[in-house]
Amino acid sequence: MKWAPALFGLLALALWEAAVRIGDVPVYILPGPIAVASAFVADPVGLLQSLASTLFVTFAALLVAAVLGVAMAVGMSASRLAQAAIQPWAVALQVTPLPAIAPLIIIWVGEPFAALVVCATIIAFFPLFANTATGLASPPPELNDLFRLYGASRWRTMALLRLPAALPYFLSGLRISGGLALVGAVVAELVAGTGGFASGLAYRILEASFRLEMPRMFAALFLLALAGILLNFGLGAAGQAILRRRGLA
Repeated sequence: MKWAPALFGLLALALWEAAVRIGDVPVYILPGPIAVASAFVADPVGLLQSLASTLFVTFAALLVAAVLGVAMAVGMSASRLAQAAIQPWAVALQVTPLPAIAPLIIIWVGEPFAALVVCATIIAFFPLFANTATGLASPPPELNDLFRLYGASRWRTMALLRLPAALPYFLSGLRISGGLALVGAVVAELVAGTGGFASGLAYRILEASFRLEMPRMFAALFLLALAGILLNFGLGAAGQAILRRRGLA
């Protein structure tokens, strides 16, 4: 069963190559997998360096989103006033389309890397924030009453009861936000690329599309897809390892 995804992928690639060859589809419309692989082999260093730039933005945004998400979720859990103040703005931030505000963020921030991180953080923030807030509210009422009975302070209850209970929720949100951070980084790089900032794999996609270098564009897209799959599985495996170590999985 574990080989099923790889076998399905190979079958899809074989059918794709056969369809392109049988239909005699021009390479500038739809390149076959062999043409895409050839484009990657022609410039592996350049494409991989661009991928590394995109992943650097992704991980930086994920780290910032995790810190902000946990901090704001803890603040909401500790104070009803903070909850009333934070939650509507967090929801508003989540539903704001990034392509609409990314140009403004790039102009306001000025420094390209920081602007890209801000854009990707906006996309990655909400799942971490919402999942952590849900986890902090998950302990049964009787456990909260027990801590109160023994005179535990609010912050001691937070540290010993609510934060450990929120860990599985946080790790689940982290896995979701990993993919969203990558999407946010790509969208921000596309906007930045149209403004003249040459950075990341998304810019290579934009550059290749302008030059009608479709095999190179698809090679960059395949790298992004592979990076997303590995990021998702990597965060999932790390989360399971943490939970097993704590006896929660």
